[in-house]
Amino acid sequence: MHPAPIFRMEAAGALADHLRQYPLATITAAPEGVLRVAQAPVLLREVGGGLVLDFHLSRNNALAAHLVAGFEAVAVSLGPEAYISPDWYASEDQVPTWNYVSLEAQGLVSPLDEEALVALLDDLSAQEEAKLAPKPAWTRAKMSPGRFDAMTRAIVGARLTVNRLEATFKLSQNKTQADIDGVIFALADHPLALAMQEVR
Repeated sequence: MHPAPIFRMEAAGALADHLRQYPLATITAAPEGVLRVAQAPVLLREVGGGLVLDFHLSRNNALAAHLVAGFEAVAVSLGPEAYISPDWYASEDQVPTWNYVSLEAQGLVSPLDEEALVALLDDLSAQEEAKLAPKPAWTRAKMSPGRFDAMTRAIVGARLTVNRLEATFKLSQNKTQADIDGVIFALADHPLALAMQEVR
């Protein structure tokens, strides 16, 4: 995470919204001292008063073999990002930078049983299909009998029990209002401009 406190986002609602909007995360871990990385869509859930990230991996993924023993991991979800030119500021003598939204969740990863894996797949597809409305939502009921079960045998479910959740919303908060307005104007319809307007 960015070390400057001005860029930290701690509002629980904003973090949950971020993960719903940008569910694809980079999962990084070093089981047995070997650094491994996987990409996986995550689903944020509240379980037993705490937060978890549920996700699935191919059985052939290098991390999958370590699920039974469990391992510590960091999941990173990157949101909108963009290069920021000093030409966009009202202030002089500025330097280029990068604005971005990023969330980190750290915790112990353990396996999900088959029932929890199926619930994850149903809930994740429902979340994403809702974004495609008014298209009728896809469900596994549209699949041929037995096909869903065959495909789920190729994956494993996992749960990261969150013990650290931090986010960086680096959106020019350290600049003047005139500078921020200049960046928003230059970015036009870029998703980062909307994020800057929301934080402002």
